Amino acid sequence: MPESITFFNRHTHQIETEAVYGESFLRWVYERPAGKAALHTLVKRDGFSRWYGWRMDQPASAAKIAPFIETYGLDPASFADPVSSYSSFNDFFYRKLKPSARRIDANPQSVVFPADGRHLFIENIAACTDFFVKGTRFDLAALLGSQDLARRFASGSMLISRLCPVDYHRFHFPCAGTPGTPKLLNGHLYSVSPIALKQFPSILWQNKRYLTEITSPDLGHVLYLEIGATCVGTVVHTSSPNQPVAKGDEKGYFRFGGSCVITVYEPGKVTWDADLIEHGKAGREVYAWMGEKCGVSPL
Repeated sequence: MPESITFFNRHTHQIETEAVYGESFLRWVYERPAGKAALHTLVKRDGFSRWYGWRMDQPASAAKIAPFIETYGLDPASFADPVSSYSSFNDFFYRKLKPSARRIDANPQSVVFPADGRHLFIENIAACTDFFVKGTRFDLAALLGSQDLARRFASGSMLISRLCPVDYHRFHFPCAGTPGTPKLLNGHLYSVSPIALKQFPSILWQNKRYLTEITSPDLGHVLYLEIGATCVGTVVHTSSPNQPVAKGDEKGYFRFGGSCVITVYEPGKVTWDADLIEHGKAGREVYAWMGEKCGVSPL
């Protein structure tokens, strides 16, 4: 039997098993020889994701919305717009939510999750030598495309926020500050599912991604990365560079597919929540919503 993907659900306080969207396809592509051949010749390439994204933009794709909502138990009452207003599956996929559906933690010292999803916490990046596979060191310099940045953040903390297709796909700022201009670091479009990462842990620093440096009055410098993935051909930034933002303000959204946001913090700038530390040490993700507290600034 294939190994299940489990995570700690902060809302239910239970360890749960993930219902993986497209699991059979992912396991074929990343765990079978024929699938791996298709992965390297087709699936990881930008053209495949652009083609699939185009399909999800077509009016006919709207027929997938109602079955998707029913299968994955989504709550239409939380949507900012009625289900009937979505002109395609992609239009539904990057839907907005009502403000009441995602409350931003009110503590002025708190740091919040930047997105809905399953969050893997790495307390000290330099000490991470078993990233999904025993003996694999997290390559921060490759992720950031900069040796200088990697040296500055080498002993810092990292939160890897993995969004599944069933999740809310807009991403937000985890703290107040002033963001710089997003920098494109080009690459392939592998899946970011643990099914894929257990085969190829280097995916996160090989995939197409954007890097933004945020200057925060309380946290110093925070690095924010949006990681593209299979069937995510487009990352859309809705915020303006060099303009101050508040904690919880929208930064942008992903078009169709599972995706990932990574936030990197300087050493000692955040006192992290106990559940993130506990489950991070076990290599287990924690499910939480955007806007919920993940730590506090000790300043």
